[in-house]
Amino acid sequence: MDGLDLIKTFREVAFRRSFSRAAISLGMSKATVSRYVAELEERSGVRLLNRSTRSLSLTDAGEVLLERSAQLVALAESTLHDLQAHGSLPRGRLRMSAPHGMIAGWLSDMLAEFIKRYPDVYISLVFTNNALDLIAEGIDIHLTGGRIDDMNLIVRRLVQFDMVVCASPGYWAGRGIPQAPADLSRHDVLSYTASPTTHLPFETEGRQYEVAVHSRMEANDAVALIELALRGAGVACVPEPLAQSHLERGALVPVLRGHMRRDHWLYAAYSQRRHNSAAMRAMLDFLEDSTASMGRQAP
Repeated sequence: MDGLDLIKTFREVAFRRSFSRAAISLGMSKATVSRYVAELEERSGVRLLNRSTRSLSLTDAGEVLLERSAQLVALAESTLHDLQAHGSLPRGRLRMSAPHGMIAGWLSDMLAEFIKRYPDVYISLVFTNNALDLIAEGIDIHLTGGRIDDMNLIVRRLVQFDMVVCASPGYWAGRGIPQAPADLSRHDVLSYTASPTTHLPFETEGRQYEVAVHSRMEANDAVALIELALRGAGVACVPEPLAQSHLERGALVPVLRGHMRRDHWLYAAYSQRRHNSAAMRAMLDFLEDSTASMGRQAP
């Protein structure tokens, strides 16, 4: 039996000066109350109550325990109340991870709105393209565009997104606009270090294939590739939401739209062991709501 329960039972007996009345108050049997007090005395190694057929009184040790346990019980009950509130109201620290570059687009808007709506939640955001052990790293929610095969994680598909092949108007003017994916073999490509080879994936009439390309620069951050593409350094193949603002204002021009694969999804992964946080539940719901206007949602 938990020591705190034993102390709380003892305190009830001490206040009521009766095992029977304490049992009624606690909703327990008299035998259970007596056993709890006896176990507490055995653990502490001292007698806490003087018992007789007609009366019950505290020993000196009992008086000490009654006095000093008041703060302990109050602190325990206050802590339990706070934990229950933490489980029902979004508050506290929420640690998230996402790939490099994601902050440049939709994620920034989403986080800004979340912070305004939930002022008691503190966001800790980590950017990495490396594989993570969510439990070891203390990550509550991991956002990724790649598939997750860890059976210990719960994975939500949030929204489908497109990749886009793009470059600046000046680059296309000088090098020519490719009419087919194979034409990219004659262009300078800005690629990810996360990719093991310098190949770009395409799909034509339902057939998936890859095209070998010449990489002039590699980076593990889509924002870096976009920034170089804006300056005419080459062709970037990046998630379209990250380049959306530049595409809309014409600073980057997309090509080969009809040949891009349509099997890219944004996922949110989290551990089952962390699914009792109200802040995390609020964030997962907020992620789903905010991606509803982005494109093709998960069924």
